[in-house]
Amino acid sequence: MATRRTSSICLARNLSLIPRARPLISPLHLHARQLRTTPIPREQKANLGAKRDAAAPKIVRGASKVFKDADEAVADIQSGSTILSAGFGLCGTAETIIAALSKRGKSGLHSLTAVSNNAGTTSGGGLTPLVNSGQIDRLILSFLGANKNLEKKYLGGEIAIELCPQGTIAERIRAGGAGIPAFFTPTGINTLLQSGEIPVRMGPVDKATGRTTVLEAGKPRETRIFNGKVYGMEEAIKGDVAILRAHKVDEAGNCQFRKEACELSHSLRYTTKAFGQIMGKAAKVTIVEAENIVPIGDIHPDSVHLQGIYVDRIVPATVDKVIEITKLKESADQASGEKSASQVRRERIAKRTAKELKHGYYVNLGVGIPTLAPSFLSPETKVWIQSENGLLGMFSVQGPYPTEEEVDADVVNAGKETVTIVPGGSTFDSAESFAMIRGGHIDVSVLGALQVSANGDLANFMIPGKVFKGMGGAMDLVGNPEQTKIVVATDHVAKDGSSKIVETCVLPLTGAKVVSTIITDLCVFDVDRVKGGLTLIELAPGVDVEEVRRKTDAKFAVADDVKSMD
Repeated sequence: MATRRTSSICLARNLSLIPRARPLISPLHLHARQLRTTPIPREQKANLGAKRDAAAPKIVRGASKVFKDADEAVADIQSGSTILSAGFGLCGTAETIIAALSKRGKSGLHSLTAVSNNAGTTSGGGLTPLVNSGQIDRLILSFLGANKNLEKKYLGGEIAIELCPQGTIAERIRAGGAGIPAFFTPTGINTLLQSGEIPVRMGPVDKATGRTTVLEAGKPRETRIFNGKVYGMEEAIKGDVAILRAHKVDEAGNCQFRKEACELSHSLRYTTKAFGQIMGKAAKVTIVEAENIVPIGDIHPDSVHLQGIYVDRIVPATVDKVIEITKLKESADQASGEKSASQVRRERIAKRTAKELKHGYYVNLGVGIPTLAPSFLSPETKVWIQSENGLLGMFSVQGPYPTEEEVDADVVNAGKETVTIVPGGSTFDSAESFAMIRGGHIDVSVLGALQVSANGDLANFMIPGKVFKGMGGAMDLVGNPEQTKIVVATDHVAKDGSSKIVETCVLPLTGAKVVSTIITDLCVFDVDRVKGGLTLIELAPGVDVEEVRRKTDAKFAVADDVKSMD
């Protein structure tokens, strides 16, 4: 059953120096009386504990973890609970459990806070039923994507949304499960995320000004400087309940998120553990829907992805899997068919982008034009493509997408498209994925853009008052430009004819001074992100410097030896 408007001006401000901390007193100068703390009264401690645990279902140690069905397992979840909902897009979401929560209705279960990378689709998958019913009042997520209903609810003030970069959400959840209260990250520095200016809950339109009011603003991040670089503090996330889906779960709660190689008819691995592993560790009660419930000992110890100590309730998965975007490998006839002007333009950009992917590189590709680049690699050029949802070694030499026979709901890329994985590929959770990214282990990251400035600022996730899709993993991907080269692949002008290459961004920033190379359908710019400034280094066939100047809202120098993009 398991297959089937605030200011639009971006913040690129210089950070003021952080006040110097008072010098520490040597422990040798302290007396015992100086180390005394004021004790919390026993009754106050009890009240604090009761408040923290009020929304969590009770767990009886020693009782069977296997429940008859999801309805029984969610019956004691209380209104006001924080729910960690695993999955990436519709891959790995606990659809059976979500359906059971939805059946309780708003009168029986409401005021929920849900933490998820995405919040379902307009067509109804994922958390969509709980959002549409009004049971969820608050979301912490990184990406709305094409969920127009959710975007409309947010802009209309019907739901609160705390936008948080994908890698930061993953690390906040991982920290919550590991007992770490907070950590510092370079992600989001010099953006509206750092300053707390991304609205959480919108209000009505002010009739006097015509502007949308903000009922709840974001929370500014505390900053510190380490080794000359600014980092922002993020607090851990813990939930009352975590809901996730696994391929196989034994009666002790040990979970296996994907099939083992011996069970496969082909060499696919599985990506359902993107958030499943970390969310399962960060909640007071974890409920898993299992495609297969097996006796204790049926899963080899080395094949356990989430240990039973973290799992409290197990239910059978009864809702079929749904594929969000089925993308198939092109046939020879399709590939040789007549191409539209838009397709020709996009492929021109992708073909030049492929030159940035050197043999042996580890690369990350954003959605859209960047994902076309591997199709233009020479047979001699082998690269390892990383996808932030937990894949390394994605795409085959013949192309990124599967045949109809290879399609699997659990093998998707960052754009939620079905893909294949090359021999030697691997899968992992999202915290591991963004450790690779944030830690500078990726050689090149290619992203799209709404705007790119002359000093390398990038804006690609939000148009205030109009488009509110979220940053996804982009803020994390540009968080370490000293070690990962950031390349932008984009049309030179937007649909309205305005230039995407600007002197200063007026849209909210994804990252400040992060872009090193800009590739468009007209030309290639080298970006001096330290001193600021663009240099034109390549021109597309049939394009001259004057055309580029007319369509570029930023000053730029011209290299002495401008080359052809071909």
